[in-house]
Amino acid sequence: MRKIEIMAPVGSFEALGASIDAGCNSIYFGVAQLNMRTRAAHNFTLEELKEVADRCKVAGIRSYITLNVLLYEHDMSMMRTIVEAAKAAGINAIIAQDIAAIQYARQIGMPVQASTQLSISNFESVKFYAQFADTIVLAREVDIPMMKRICDGIEKEQVRGPAGELVRIEVFVHGALCIAQSGRCHMSLLQNNTSAQRGACLQECRRKYRIIDDETGKEMVVDNEYVLSPKDLCTLPFLDALIDTGVSVLKIEGRGRSPVYVATVVRVYREAADAVLAGTFTPEKITSWMKELETVYNRGFTEGYYLGRKLPEWSGDPGNHATEERVYVGNVVHYFDKAGVAEIEVQANEINKGDKYAIMGKATGLIQDHVKEMKIDDAFVEKSGKGVTITMPVPRAVHRNDKLYLLRKPIARVIA
Repeated sequence: MRKIEIMAPVGSFEALGASIDAGCNSIYFGVAQLNMRTRAAHNFTLEELKEVADRCKVAGIRSYITLNVLLYEHDMSMMRTIVEAAKAAGINAIIAQDIAAIQYARQIGMPVQASTQLSISNFESVKFYAQFADTIVLAREVDIPMMKRICDGIEKEQVRGPAGELVRIEVFVHGALCIAQSGRCHMSLLQNNTSAQRGACLQECRRKYRIIDDETGKEMVVDNEYVLSPKDLCTLPFLDALIDTGVSVLKIEGRGRSPVYVATVVRVYREAADAVLAGTFTPEKITSWMKELETVYNRGFTEGYYLGRKLPEWSGDPGNHATEERVYVGNVVHYFDKAGVAEIEVQANEINKGDKYAIMGKATGLIQDHVKEMKIDDAFVEKSGKGVTITMPVPRAVHRNDKLYLLRKPIARVIA
């Protein structure tokens, strides 16, 4: 039976655990400073590579390092160190755009994925990069008919990568969408001398802009001041058509997002992809899945360029449209293994019986559940108050200093 790989974004050990529990097949993450999310996400150290690789192997999933920035001459030593460390740790592949990184990885026998920053948009380019990469991430501007032609060409001509297997096609399916071609933006570089292609994007596109004629001083009237900020990509409503093209890997954007975001989006796309393959992908399920996706960070949703749109829809504002917010409550003090009960110091916000919550920690990953009961000084209570210590049952083991969050409707959007 055909398998669809769901690739999860991992910006922390908490997100790593969350993505594994949610059913991903692979994860991608950054290390040191040579990746496209240097400023926006936690970047793992070289010393942590082995732990990441080992946790992935135990879970039966693959791990990929993003080494996808443009490289300068002074980066060569660090690039080689990262590639060598990745191979030694047992990481499955590197994702790269710079030919220096691609060539060195091939030289030492490290598998490569060709990054979307290469803007690979046609079958001939796929055949060229197949000599270096076993998986190719298509440009985000490629529409569904073009994807299918590329995938059909690979099958027809039996295009194989260095490992001898048919080249796999990977596409982004959910998350932030850049206005620049395949994310190759120069706006931060021009405005602030911080290059997005070096992992230092300052999100200049997410701000308000006015259009003024310098000669006359006249201002153009536009119905949306966020003229460079697209809504987030969401392919869930047409995932069946996307999978029907023959793509193998569905990649979720969001290494700077929370473990709750990662868990929710990965689980939804895992369920949806499985439903497509099983022939049970229905409008009713799509509606339910979309409501779940709306609970976590988003700028509103657009299909991007995949359905032939010339430009994506604009976000209209800089804020988060999520129907749930995460509010810090306190820290785990102790876990009673036999009873399955966590002792928690409530510090910032109170929590009530029935509330939805999340517990996060490096070893724990992510736990989401509802408060079924809680006690203060061995007496059952309906709400905690603040500045107290509570005990409550949890689904599995937690650890000291894990953080407890309340998941609730954003206060600003609650209608009286």
